[in-house]
Amino acid sequence: MKSDKLLIIVLTLLLIFGLAALYSASSQKIIAGGKNFVINQIIWIILGAGVAFLITRVNYHSFLSVAYIIYAIQIIFLILVLFLGKTVLGAQRWINFGGIGFQPSEFSKIFTVLILARIVGDEPQRFQTVKGLIAPFLIVIIPMSLIFLQPDLGTALIFIPIFLTMLWVGGIKIKYLGAAISSIALCLPLFWQMLRDYQKDRLLVFLNPNLDPLGAGYTINQSKIAIGSGMFTGKGWLAGTQTQLNFIPERHTDFIFSVIGEETGFIGASIILILFLILILKALKVAETTKNISGRLIVAGMATILALHVIINIGMTLGLMPVVGMPLPFLSYGGSALITNFMAVGFILNVRKYRAMF
Repeated sequence: MKSDKLLIIVLTLLLIFGLAALYSASSQKIIAGGKNFVINQIIWIILGAGVAFLITRVNYHSFLSVAYIIYAIQIIFLILVLFLGKTVLGAQRWINFGGIGFQPSEFSKIFTVLILARIVGDEPQRFQTVKGLIAPFLIVIIPMSLIFLQPDLGTALIFIPIFLTMLWVGGIKIKYLGAAISSIALCLPLFWQMLRDYQKDRLLVFLNPNLDPLGAGYTINQSKIAIGSGMFTGKGWLAGTQTQLNFIPERHTDFIFSVIGEETGFIGASIILILFLILILKALKVAETTKNISGRLIVAGMATILALHVIINIGMTLGLMPVVGMPLPFLSYGGSALITNFMAVGFILNVRKYRAMF
């Protein structure tokens, strides 16, 4: 119970930080009578918390029993996106339902973790043979490929470390894990050829930020200026010049950490990192103490999703990672991402609650 309370406190603090940063990032639009991101985000928080609560009320084995059905439904939605999806900023990732955008790729990560946990739970020794790895590989590569076609490079690539982590936790032989990593490395030249021009530009600018300072490198340069100018204590809420003067594109979504870094400085940014560290460590503790292989894989997969989002997003804003469009859990604006963040935490708490039964 103490662990649950600590997680709730951590999530509450992250959400408060996120709402404050979101208001600052969008205050000019709100003043001008534009879209109120904060109100929308609060609605998504309520919905997400409700979903997480419902998940904790149902034994996780019940979810595993319908994992194949859920997986099939998510594949259908990913295919529909390619034909019926709404295009925003050159990416076709959303399906609209009554004016509300729904991003299937975000939910796909959660559901893929469930199906992998189900497969290994049915056959615990599956990861011990090459033949046994074929089905899990196909289960991952299908949604990953469909998401890559949208195109959504960041979400597609995140499936790889999720899969590798679950292989490791599932007890794969080290030689097979090494072979899997080597195979991925050998495919990099082919992967490069499949990238679109703007995606290649982002990777090249990551290697040399001054290559295109007013184009592909503009956002990351402005982000680093914002975070650096915050120094130790920050410029103060609503007082960040890079934020308030609209120098940072997508500051309410993928670059929300830039707003936090500028306005709260090293202190505020460090608090965010500590909160995320507590969240991930608590999740790993649940995985470590869960004997049931399916439950352990669920927690490991969900923790990996959250950890990767944190590492990639913050690394991206600091110029340590290429810009791939990755929201920061519980802080970035967006309904689909926020609800899946809550779902991940819900499943972690679910396994912690019911693990003694198996």
